[in-house]
Amino acid sequence: MMRRALMSGFGLGYAPVASGTFGSAGAIVIAFIFWLMARHMGSTPFVLNAAWVILTLAAGWVCVAYGSWAAHYYAGRSPKAGDPGQVVIDEFAGQWLSLLLIPLPSASLNRTLIALALQFFLFRVFDVLKPPPGRRMEKLPAGWGILMDDLAAGVYANVIGQIVLRLIVAG
Repeated sequence: MMRRALMSGFGLGYAPVASGTFGSAGAIVIAFIFWLMARHMGSTPFVLNAAWVILTLAAGWVCVAYGSWAAHYYAGRSPKAGDPGQVVIDEFAGQWLSLLLIPLPSASLNRTLIALALQFFLFRVFDVLKPPPGRRMEKLPAGWGILMDDLAAGVYANVIGQIVLRLIVAG
């Protein structure tokens, strides 16, 4: 029961369409809550970046630990046998990785929402397109294949987000 809840992002993976998008949106909502808490406590960007690392590692661990189980459990229930649509914990990991070192201003709600929306959009684009080596990483065994293509998308989204938010939006 707990494995199913974790792998499905506490049910977001059971969305009737675009379960990966729902999983990414759930990760962004959690990120926004963390930002609000950090803002309220007067925390530094270091605290948020530490949170993104810890959350990414935790989601990645869950994905690798239970990936084989999930692929077997959802076999026949999903058109994607290796990476079942119900499994969205990998989207959480990739989405949080896309936020690492992204400038989220502590004082500006609007700029933070723009940054989170941009990272959500970029991550979804790269997760769907799977530029190299993402598509190849998807073929890794068990939970690694489920996880690694999303981490690759997170890295791509992070790099583009850094450029846009630091050079274009801030400049």
